[in-house]
Amino acid sequence: MKAHDGMYIDGAWRAPVGRDTIDVVNPADEQVIGRVPAGTAADVDAAVRAARAALPAWAATAPAERAARLAALRDVLAARKDEIAETVTAELGSPPQFAQNVHVGVPIAVAGSYAELAATYSYEEKVGNSVVHLEPVGVVGAITPWNYPLHQIVAKAAPALAAGCTIVVKPAEDTPLVAQLFAEAVHQAGLPAGVFNLVTGLGPVAGQALAEHPGVDLVSFTGSTAVGRLIGATAGAAIKKVALELGGKSANVILPSADLARAVNVGVANVMSNSGQTCSAWTRMLVHAERYDEAVGLAAAAAAKYGDRIGPVVSAKQRARVRGYIEKGVAEGARLVTGGPDAPREQGYFVAPTVFADVTPEMTIAQEEIFGPVLSILRYTDEEDALRIANGTVYGLAGAVWAGDEAEAVAFARRMETGQVDINGGRFNPLAPFGGYKQSGVGRELGTHGLSEYLHTKSLQF
Repeated sequence: MKAHDGMYIDGAWRAPVGRDTIDVVNPADEQVIGRVPAGTAADVDAAVRAARAALPAWAATAPAERAARLAALRDVLAARKDEIAETVTAELGSPPQFAQNVHVGVPIAVAGSYAELAATYSYEEKVGNSVVHLEPVGVVGAITPWNYPLHQIVAKAAPALAAGCTIVVKPAEDTPLVAQLFAEAVHQAGLPAGVFNLVTGLGPVAGQALAEHPGVDLVSFTGSTAVGRLIGATAGAAIKKVALELGGKSANVILPSADLARAVNVGVANVMSNSGQTCSAWTRMLVHAERYDEAVGLAAAAAAKYGDRIGPVVSAKQRARVRGYIEKGVAEGARLVTGGPDAPREQGYFVAPTVFADVTPEMTIAQEEIFGPVLSILRYTDEEDALRIANGTVYGLAGAVWAGDEAEAVAFARRMETGQVDINGGRFNPLAPFGGYKQSGVGRELGTHGLSEYLHTKSLQF
């Protein structure tokens, strides 16, 4: 694992304009494992200029050739999967098996899906006396988070490149090393210089400069709703396209006919995976009053099993944030069933797997995104009450419904105000669109819907 002391711009590692650096800390032992440049507006400008210069040739490249480059990129990522997984474990704290299966496996699958889509997607259609052409938006500025550091880059870069766009990525400052590995993979896969560019740095400096840059045609951001609101305002002022994948407070609705034990165990696993740092995690479990006490007992037992298996949260700041929410839950009257704010280990940014019962919909822990291994269990009286609670937040990113009959679950899911719903534990699909309703964002990622975000529509009349 090597930290580059430069930016990947125009096909080469270049020295940064400034001398400031960012320490990369292993959250499991709090040791510095590397340093990367803290990019400035000048570094961003150089990267955007490189992307702008490379745009005409890449946009004109045949879709089949773009597909071949993406396939090569996928193959490089697969060949370096062990190195990538070790890096994710070191800078994010992800347990090694989860790093291999999810942090590496998912982005490889997504890259492969866009390699296929780039070659088969129809970029024009005949409509009456018109021909409609789909053309690349232009230069993309992508600002990615730390919770799934490689996947979030691939979910933006792969469709952008497939569409014929060029891109500048500003990764999260907590997890820049895997972003540098991705830039190495891009170079190894033979993508032309300037098509992909990487600038490490702080959000308020490099991220803001990228969002504001007049040479950027589309800003794609994944992160908090608060920051997304600022980026949306910046992009709107410049009348440029924006794609925002923001926060979530997803409901896991267990209907009375469901297999309760399975629904609870899968629900707890969903919340505890990645140490709760998943925007689509089902952090609110909704259970019918008649089965509520049984569900609480099952959840407590399931959460206790994660005590020694869960990784740390990403930073001391994030640990303090999660602990603050746990303390607020207790202060507002929720019943702490297991876990709590106390540190489970002397070293590392660990938070104990925590389950709250007797949570009411208006409580802070039922309304705000905690982004840690914290589950709130809410009681409902009937299906309409469950729907009211499920839809009763400003978010609408994801959710889950469990029922003995699939049609019953689907009928409930269709009434949920959210972008993606798992039915009875449905599996991840890299071709299905992902994105939110309400304050969970605008736009979609993955599959053809994700590709279309990076395309302009032009019609020719005959």
